[in-house]
Amino acid sequence: MKLISWNVNGVRAVEKKGFLDWLSQEDPDILCIQETKAKIEQLGPSLTEEHGYHTYWFSAERPGYSGVATFCKKEPYDVTKGLGIKRFDLEGRVLVTEHENFLLYNIYFPNGQKNEDRLNYKLDFYDSLLPIINDNVENGHNVIVTGDWNTAHKSIDLARPKENVNTSGFMPIEREKIDEYISHGWVDTFRLFHPEADRYSWWTYRFGARQRNIGWRIDYFFTNEGLVDIVEDADILEKVMGSDHCPVTLSIADRAL
Repeated sequence: MKLISWNVNGVRAVEKKGFLDWLSQEDPDILCIQETKAKIEQLGPSLTEEHGYHTYWFSAERPGYSGVATFCKKEPYDVTKGLGIKRFDLEGRVLVTEHENFLLYNIYFPNGQKNEDRLNYKLDFYDSLLPIINDNVENGHNVIVTGDWNTAHKSIDLARPKENVNTSGFMPIEREKIDEYISHGWVDTFRLFHPEADRYSWWTYRFGARQRNIGWRIDYFFTNEGLVDIVEDADILEKVMGSDHCPVTLSIADRAL
């Protein structure tokens, strides 16, 4: 099975940049997109159904903001919108789909750069999610958590770590949250296959950053340790344009553990 996650920075905008052609060519079994910036009633059938995928959308109450969607070739057993925590669910940040071998969390984690309140909101989100997914694993599920995590974990995960140590997205307090996830057995699948530097998934639109590869790796596929045995590959599709992010991928064996 091939899974892809992509912060599209506006699904209506990316549709005009060849998104549907790309989807057809890439042909993933599941696609998770973040920052859709649209309610489903604003979208035409070209995005919601004509491509042949089952699609599930969870939008923010605020227009043109946040939002996630999951495209599945095979209809999931169950779909859940949100974490059941109102202050997060109002922003349309989480879609959970249940599949044969795993639960899939498609998440647009909050950005903490605006001010201290938003940083604390982001940290609270990390703290609220972890016990939920830990409980899933303790109850016998395998779990994949993907999306835009809005945090570069290690110095290798951004081009200019020294200059950004006090910038939200690379602050020690944020990076410690990912350390905590890893201490609970969550695995950054990309690093299982790619120890190299200079691989990023987001670049600012300013300063020619993408052309110069001055980027950050903030989009991930994490799995619980029990699922790692069927993980076959994980990668970043840096050449795919259309957003300030690029897609990230996960390939898993289509078999039960």
